[in-house]
Amino acid sequence: MPTSTMKAIRLHEYGGPEVLRYDEVPLPEPEPGEVLVRVHAVGLNPPDWYVREGMPGVPPEMRPPFSLPAILGTDVSGVVAAVAADVDGLSVGDEVFGLLRFPGLEGSAYAEYVAAPASDLARKPARVDHVHAAGLAMSGLTAWQFLIELGHEHPSPFQAARHRPVALNAETTVLVNGAAGGVGHIALQLAKWKGARVIAVASGTHESFLRELGADEFIDYTTTSPEDVAHDVDLVLDTVGGPDSRRLLPTLKRGGALFPVFVAEYDPEETAKLGVTTSGTQVRSNGPQLEGLGRMLDAGTLQVAIDTTFPLANARAAHERAGRGHLQGKIVLTVA
Repeated sequence: MPTSTMKAIRLHEYGGPEVLRYDEVPLPEPEPGEVLVRVHAVGLNPPDWYVREGMPGVPPEMRPPFSLPAILGTDVSGVVAAVAADVDGLSVGDEVFGLLRFPGLEGSAYAEYVAAPASDLARKPARVDHVHAAGLAMSGLTAWQFLIELGHEHPSPFQAARHRPVALNAETTVLVNGAAGGVGHIALQLAKWKGARVIAVASGTHESFLRELGADEFIDYTTTSPEDVAHDVDLVLDTVGGPDSRRLLPTLKRGGALFPVFVAEYDPEETAKLGVTTSGTQVRSNGPQLEGLGRMLDAGTLQVAIDTTFPLANARAAHERAGRGHLQGKIVLTVA
């Protein structure tokens, strides 16, 4: 068994990457329904830096409970070190990965050990390393739950109606905006897996990468506006979102849909005039879905691109890399 303390990255105040501290903290103990995981890798996601900054863009009434000091992070891959008495199906020594406690903000993954709900975990395929497994968790589940299957009955906090994925097949054209990022490059592959024709939008430096993943058409947004060249699209998955998302509406055919991964606002009169809809959902932890995605990764049906890796102690540099943008895949922290 490990000692009574461990190293972790903690947040004591909100701010830039410089506020991340490498602390000595008590080892967590698994509660009922949990296992203790010896962490080997941690995937970074936008909520990590949103939380670090104090979630300035999220209305206070929509922020999940969060208090300082706190350990950041939700995406983890590692080895089971201890198991609560009521947990079946997992044993000490099992290799697992998961998205922990999301959409809550108490994943506590930036650490040498984490107490994880067993239901949030999937068995890691032996041929998939910890870095790629950690990189799959939130991005893979986001792409899956937006495009393929919700996996939960919970409404999104951002809309009253229940999100319904669009049926994807050989007759469907999907435009993925931000296609080189963590969610985008997996969404591209899932759409191709379902037989769809995929238009990838990213900067020109990512063209060969995205074509290798199966993109049928590529638009370099730094030289060409997607709305000027893409037409009659059935579905836009906008992994960028924000106030500029509405510019993609004219790419849709009547009856088409735009799914923003991040919060975006649209004019109801404009969408009605165009005959299109917009919809989003809130990604949630789901061990069984992640197990399925892991099998696809193991089989080579999916690939997880790794932009960069950093040791846990250097989480500040990892957040600085995220702040520079233009990622090709995922940033991952490694734990010795």
